[in-house]
Amino acid sequence: MGTEVRVPRLPESVTEAVVGDWHKKPGDRVQRDETLLDLETDKVVLDVPSPGAGVLREVKKEKGATVGSEEVLGIIEAAGEAEEETAQESSPKSTPSKQAPESKTQATEKKKTRADSPETAFPSKETEAEKMPPLSPAVRRLVREHQLDPREIPATGRDGRLTKADVVQFLQAEEEQEPAATPPPTEPEAPETKPAPAPREEGYGVRREAMSRLRQRIAERMLESQQTTATLSTFNEVNMQGIMELRHRYRDAFEERYGVRLGFMSFFIKACIEAFKRYPVVNAAVQDDDILYYHYYHIGIAVATPRGLVVPVLRDADQLSFADIELQIMDFAERARSGRLTIEELSGGTFTITNGGVFGSLLSTPILNPPQSAILGMHKIEDRPVAENGEVKIRPMMYVALSYDHRLIDGKGAVQFLVAVKEALEDPVRLLLEV
Repeated sequence: MGTEVRVPRLPESVTEAVVGDWHKKPGDRVQRDETLLDLETDKVVLDVPSPGAGVLREVKKEKGATVGSEEVLGIIEAAGEAEEETAQESSPKSTPSKQAPESKTQATEKKKTRADSPETAFPSKETEAEKMPPLSPAVRRLVREHQLDPREIPATGRDGRLTKADVVQFLQAEEEQEPAATPPPTEPEAPETKPAPAPREEGYGVRREAMSRLRQRIAERMLESQQTTATLSTFNEVNMQGIMELRHRYRDAFEERYGVRLGFMSFFIKACIEAFKRYPVVNAAVQDDDILYYHYYHIGIAVATPRGLVVPVLRDADQLSFADIELQIMDFAERARSGRLTIEELSGGTFTITNGGVFGSLLSTPILNPPQSAILGMHKIEDRPVAENGEVKIRPMMYVALSYDHRLIDGKGAVQFLVAVKEALEDPVRLLLEV
């Protein structure tokens, strides 16, 4: 009957998925756990592996179809006995008792076809056809398309079977001899008439493109965030001199020991965790008429991908070292861009940090990621004149922004939280002493 390829069980937060690109087409050979197709959910692209080895015989859900958990996507059939044949030529083996009658029937049908159609005419003898093993669908198609006599092609398959590779090799050998042969005369072609250009759907200079499932979900969540939260933003600026000096001093030793660069994000995560301990409401959420105070710190890190923004979550970030944080962020970034993040890694965050500075943003107001109640925005580091002890100094400065849900967090608490983050970053030793 074959093995069914089904949609993986989706988490409760994901109700449906959209079929993306199929990496295999009907007739292709597949190996167990080889990726067959992509499924786009509202959070991530899932790879659907093959449940077994064989041949993809049928695709039940084409690209663009909406599917749910456990829905059948296609059928995989076990490969035939001939290991040399590709998936396109695999077919169930006939029993010895039925093989001769089937061969005779096929030979009779072929004789009729050749008599009626000059395209497939080549000499044939019923007695010889009876001795030949049956041809697979792929081989029959090639023989018919190229008007070949299968008896003239050396067969290398088991039990004298003719494989697709045999036919392809035979055709290649003929092509190599073609230059020496005189090409058949061709009839003069009629003057080609150019078809009228297709009308532009949206007028000149406009291209319509379907919105991806991920982009649709981003749009839905952003609109939901604006409609269901009372969002405000508060701003401050951070003197990054201390962190930059610390990074410069220990950069090489850190990278040599841990195999990853010491970035800015780990400092910001550590600073936020220390601020959460003073102002836990920033790490809380509104649920109906209740407030959920989280006693853990699952920090979402916004990562830009070609398909849109995704937010993988660093779980229990307070228990991670600087090196652990940097290693996980690097891993998240690589797998996010290749679409290999899991749904679990994108769920359950209690707070989010986004860095628009890597794209040159000087100042912005990040939008909340519900059900979270706050999000911190980092920005571009820029040398600016600042006053220190009555003197003007040039310092590397960064604007930071905290967007928060005013239903839960008052302006005073938001400002104090951001000031606590600023103080920890400007004196990074505080992060080590937790003061």
